[in-house]
Amino acid sequence: METRASLVDTLAQTSLFADLTRPELEAVAHEFEEEAFAEGQRVLRQGLSGSSLYVILDGVAVVRRDHQEIARLGRGDFFGEISILTDVPPTSDIVAEGVLHCLVIPRPDVERFLLARPRVMLRMLRAEANRLRGMLEWQS
Repeated sequence: METRASLVDTLAQTSLFADLTRPELEAVAHEFEEEAFAEGQRVLRQGLSGSSLYVILDGVAVVRRDHQEIARLGRGDFFGEISILTDVPPTSDIVAEGVLHCLVIPRPDVERFLLARPRVMLRMLRAEANRLRGMLEWQS
């Protein structure tokens, strides 16, 4: 696990948090916990309730739907938001490929977190729009 100072530096290097000031980054680093997942560990399970928003600090996560790999996520990417925002179970498994380190924002804190940081919410919305566009292009 990172020290709080190195966690702040790591957050500053992610696109999701790029617009935040140093004091805002420090507040995020102090407010939420980091969690490490072992290689092969499922972070989210398809069809079961999602409990948090995860921001990847280091490592790679594989997105699998019905045991088929559909995407790979790396540093700065996030997952779990759809399940939390729509209050439906995850539609995919998220599995750690190697050791995966994430900042974890628990479900009860996500709305407050995003409303207090509209620039983060806007970046998340843009990322979701890009994901949706990519899926639509893939299907056509």
